[in-house]
Amino acid sequence: MVTRVSLPGMHTPGAGFDEPFEMLDACHDRVRRSLDLLRRLRQHLHARGCDESARQAARDVLRYFDIAAPLHHQDEELHVFPPLLAPGGDEQLAALVRQMQRDHVLMAERWAAARGALQELAQGRLTAFAPAHEAAFDRFADCYADHLRHEDDRIYPAARAALAPDARHAMGGEMAARRGVRQGAI
Repeated sequence: MVTRVSLPGMHTPGAGFDEPFEMLDACHDRVRRSLDLLRRLRQHLHARGCDESARQAARDVLRYFDIAAPLHHQDEELHVFPPLLAPGGDEQLAALVRQMQRDHVLMAERWAAARGALQELAQGRLTAFAPAHEAAFDRFADCYADHLRHEDDRIYPAARAALAPDARHAMGGEMAARRGVRQGAI
């Protein structure tokens, strides 16, 4: 039985843990959608002001980057990056992986700086973003642009090639377990 996972508010079809790289690809689609939702929320506030639709969008962005994004980064740190850092491997690729690891730290720091304003808006304690909030959102979103491109173009293809089918199966099982999905359900 294949278990598909999809987040509320996201319209990207869920991918199954039996296909972990497809799951990671779907997560990248959700990152892009969540960043686009943040962009549209900002436009909405400028054009129409704060309303329930804006507060719901803020809650959706918070939910994705508070819950799903950290799990996605953990998946990469535990399963995608290690085989590419193995001794004797491609040094240029290993350098890129180390940059991806630094990006994860930077993204977490920038999310911590950006999320407070979203939380305040979602809870009705803020009705507009200040220039400092806007700058924090820009810094956060900018972190993802090159990161996603490098992972999609170089990191994921190399990791797919490096991992045997049994390792990919174990990877999918561990990803499911981190999300509380029963092992027998994949």
